[in-house]
Amino acid sequence: MLKRALDDVLGTQNDVEWGNGTSRRLLTDADNRGFTLTETYVRPGTESHLRYDNHIEACYCIEGSGSVENADGSFAITVGTVYAPDKGEEHILRSAHGMRLVCVFSPALKGSEQHSLDLNEYSSY
Repeated sequence: MLKRALDDVLGTQNDVEWGNGTSRRLLTDADNRGFTLTETYVRPGTESHLRYDNHIEACYCIEGSGSVENADGSFAITVGTVYAPDKGEEHILRSAHGMRLVCVFSPALKGSEQHSLDLNEYSSY
């Protein structure tokens, strides 16, 4: 059984600053589970243009609020909300006051992947 606490990840290579927040990768590819589990903090007042070409993602809001926008419109994110973009789906994540998300990626991230926040260059996890 694998056991890991958030404190075990803080300050390591799996504590990733991504420009508009932090992604604490609690499980990565090295753990051989087939998925990644993160605790992600999104800073207040940020807008992140994202797209994952190599993974699918599901995010569950555990603190704060924001919104996610895709081709279908903009949707509120509050505590208890899950959103899951399709592989390759462009989306914009916004946080007015900050929020914490628990995210799952499949297949698993190596751990050191970075978002690109350039409006013309999306993340390609």
